[in-house]
Amino acid sequence: MCGIVAYVGPKDAAPILLEGLQRLEYRGYDSAGLAVVNAKSLKTRKVKGRVADLAAAVPAKFKGTIGIGHTRWATHGAPSDVNAHPHIDQEQRIAVVHNGIIENADELRRRLEGEGVKFESETDSEVLSQLIGRMVKETESLREAVLRALKSVVGTYGIAVIDEQRPGEIVVARNGSPIVLGLGEKEMFAASDVAALIRYTRQVVHLEDGELAVIKADGFNTFTSDARETAKEPFTVDWDAGHYDNGGYEHYLLKEISEQPDTVARTLRGRIDDRFHIAHLGGLNMDARETRSFRRVKIIGCGSAYYSGQMGAQLIEELARIPADAEPASEFRYRSPVVEPDTLYVAISQSGETYDTLAAVQELKRKGGRVLGIVNTVGSAIARETDGGIYLHAGPEVSVASTKAFISTAVAFALLALHLGRVRDLSPADGRRICEGLRRLPEQIKEILTLEDRIKELAKKYADAPGMMFVGRVRGYPVAREGAQKLKEISYVHAEAYPASELKHGPLALISPELPTVAIVPDDELLDKNLTTLGEIRARHGRILMVGHRTSEAADDCIVVPKNQVELDPILLTIPLQLFAYHAAVALDRDVDRPRNLAKSVTVE
Repeated sequence: MCGIVAYVGPKDAAPILLEGLQRLEYRGYDSAGLAVVNAKSLKTRKVKGRVADLAAAVPAKFKGTIGIGHTRWATHGAPSDVNAHPHIDQEQRIAVVHNGIIENADELRRRLEGEGVKFESETDSEVLSQLIGRMVKETESLREAVLRALKSVVGTYGIAVIDEQRPGEIVVARNGSPIVLGLGEKEMFAASDVAALIRYTRQVVHLEDGELAVIKADGFNTFTSDARETAKEPFTVDWDAGHYDNGGYEHYLLKEISEQPDTVARTLRGRIDDRFHIAHLGGLNMDARETRSFRRVKIIGCGSAYYSGQMGAQLIEELARIPADAEPASEFRYRSPVVEPDTLYVAISQSGETYDTLAAVQELKRKGGRVLGIVNTVGSAIARETDGGIYLHAGPEVSVASTKAFISTAVAFALLALHLGRVRDLSPADGRRICEGLRRLPEQIKEILTLEDRIKELAKKYADAPGMMFVGRVRGYPVAREGAQKLKEISYVHAEAYPASELKHGPLALISPELPTVAIVPDDELLDKNLTTLGEIRARHGRILMVGHRTSEAADDCIVVPKNQVELDPILLTIPLQLFAYHAAVALDRDVDRPRNLAKSVTVE
């Protein structure tokens, strides 16, 4: 959600902070601000609005070689200049930027007000600046002041703190909200996302929960909340600044949809074993004996990751014949789940930092569960917490709505299902069939992308509808759910997905000429039943857009996609729905890459 950038070094900090904040805009935000220190003078600028508005508000003489910046997504207090970060203590000495939620903020605020502190904002975050400001007067050590202040704090945080009296250092801390250090040449950076750092360095260090760091121009040191020093080894990020350019596309979302032939090829690269017709997944860290010991697979994720998990559960049951299901991580972590020793748990997150999913992983680990991660970001929290997993290698996804990461996750599940199946009872012939199907996916996705002009016209045709119904059966149901998700989140058209077989159990009452239906109709053993469902909708004068492998007179409009193996067809059937949602949003003049009220990486509950 919110974004943090920090810099200390010989250069003017403000331009570096502003450029970093621009690279974090995709995370979603409503206000922005920065603070710099020069010659023991603290300067701040904060605005409600975009980073461009902040840049326009920064005066030419806003100089400093150390600084922090922030993009805020409102939780406590409405979007406003005053509620924007950084927050300053009463003595105008300490500046803090904060991601997360301080759960005991009201209690701490009352205590500080009782000691004479006057608060300026409605935020929970200002409690941190005021608390650290009180502590630093007692210790005259910013590191010690932050350590002492955080002992009083309950909640999640990623913070960066500067002190006008100590203009050569920044203190950062993490608990549930990511902080990454960037190592430069006689300069140091910190951020909530590597995207903010990639123009300046590819050498990064991830902080763990409960870990802090002091960064200076000539290096850094890390330590725990009880002041024990820790050792961190930097690693090199594979992505570079070019991955974050829009490549000449009007929107990042369209660029990322168009990249999917390449991203799927990267997800598959080196992972198909033609000798044994199995997926080579060394990152699982499981031998064949352990792999065979699992009797159930439980998949957890949030939003589109959850829907890809439903697709994955279907693949695992079909290919590996292991009972599998998917559940929202946000629900799973709160229902005191029974953690079974013979269940394999799989956590999905594009960023690897999704808070609800990370918290569920930590609960599973605490109870002794074996957890794999499917993530796109190397070195992310979920990647570090899990026992093994699969990296997607999809490249950075900038648009808030997930497309290429969703498809790469579905492909990763196909590889996992193939691996589990071949270790168990999937025949070599079926293994070969799935391997061949996986290899065809990139070219078939290219073929679907050539339908964009046709899909654009259909999107314009249906964009004015007050809402849309998405239906699919068995393999098609997760496709319908993801299609509805894409349409609602970027076009703001109300969209709901139902199993096609459930229409007659209530939702059929909604069918009318004003409410079109998008029907997912693969050419599989359920084709006749799906066509019967279309007949039920047509009998009630409902308009139908069918996505499948053939045309049908039962539908008003059809999008025909190439056919693969029946188990892999849902991956391809999803692509037209991405283009449909995109062009509907463009037709309605929506902010496609930054839909209202949403954020890319949800790092708070």
